[in-house]
Amino acid sequence: MDTLIILFVFPLLIIFSYLFDAFARKTKFPAVILLMFTGIITRIITSANGYDELGFLDSLIPVLGTIGLILIVLEGALELEIKKEKLPLILKGFFAALVILILNIFALQWVFYNLFKMDSQLAILSAIPLAIISSSVAIPSAAGLLNKDREFVVYESTFSDILGIMIFNYALRQFEAQQPLIGTTPLVSLFLQILGVVVISLAITYVLFRLMRHIDHHVKFFLILALLILVYAFGKLFHLPALVTIFIFGIFLSNVKSLLPQFLKNYLDLDQTEKELREFHILTAESTFIVRTFFFLFFGFSIQIIDFNSVQPLFYGLLIILVMLVLRYVYFTATTLKIKPDSIVYMSPRGLISILLFIQLKEVKFIDLSTSLIDERVLLIVILASMLVMLIGTLKKPKAAYSEDTLEEETPLTLEMTVDPPEAPEKESENTLN
Repeated sequence: MDTLIILFVFPLLIIFSYLFDAFARKTKFPAVILLMFTGIITRIITSANGYDELGFLDSLIPVLGTIGLILIVLEGALELEIKKEKLPLILKGFFAALVILILNIFALQWVFYNLFKMDSQLAILSAIPLAIISSSVAIPSAAGLLNKDREFVVYESTFSDILGIMIFNYALRQFEAQQPLIGTTPLVSLFLQILGVVVISLAITYVLFRLMRHIDHHVKFFLILALLILVYAFGKLFHLPALVTIFIFGIFLSNVKSLLPQFLKNYLDLDQTEKELREFHILTAESTFIVRTFFFLFFGFSIQIIDFNSVQPLFYGLLIILVMLVLRYVYFTATTLKIKPDSIVYMSPRGLISILLFIQLKEVKFIDLSTSLIDERVLLIVILASMLVMLIGTLKKPKAAYSEDTLEEETPLTLEMTVDPPEAPEKESENTLN
């Protein structure tokens, strides 16, 4: 492709992505859908003009997705505040992510095995990616919710990403070793492994933080990001849950005042440290925006409309969404004792993680995917349907709720604002949160 064409196309794609994001903030329509459809339309145009040799995307999409995953988990962790009063909300988000994830996995596995007649191992490995909530879509889409609900979505989706990947890798190891999925020995081994990773992560986090504070070079944040990607790569090499390291590092940075020991605080200029952390957060948010943009564009670009020549993928995708939506509704009804669902019931979009794990599943040698009814077409239907359900759920929110939350709507947890809004009176803020 001509260099001049590329110089025109790439900036235009970024501009379109920015406009899509602005449009999404006003309308609550997921920008990811617009990005994927832009990619699909671009593929149609390029194919019509003879540019159809796109094998490089098979290698590029997983790389972009992995980097995007690291950045998204880091950005999500940077949003989290560890305070005593927030502990119940954190635990609520964690248990919601864990319980709903496990329920979805077993329910979908039952559907795939009994109704679709899939192999039991393949059924489980196909169910896990579909059961994971995408934080890359959920977090920005939650900007219009009340502050408490928005924070819950951040906790739940971030934990869902991490737990889902850990369960997927655990299942792969067990099946490859021809060992049972559930058993005392493998579960204890997994727990000890996670505990070891947490200890190592704390040590790496401390080293990276000290490194960040002592680097005088004007370029240092990208160095930290490069080191985090390297840590993740080493974790993948040794089949360790490396995302835990990324998560702990982000948590530590966002809560340095509360987590750093007092004797270390005496040696730091905390005001300067907070300024640098804000800059790092902004860099992470903008890097995430760029990577996410091209990931979903290229994913859409890799889809060929001609493959959708059957109604079966549509039926399978809608059935999967129905199962997961019912389970989510039952969980929140049982835990909140509310029959009428809140907006968070609908906040369970699928996206980047699901795509990445499906790509990883293709590379597994001991599984025969030729018999699988769950392919890229079904995956796309599930992603689009889950986002549309999320959109419907947010639009159903009463206008009064939005008017009470006008101030918070303009200050999403993602640091994408350059000007701080005026502070609301203390009394009004308390009423809003309640």
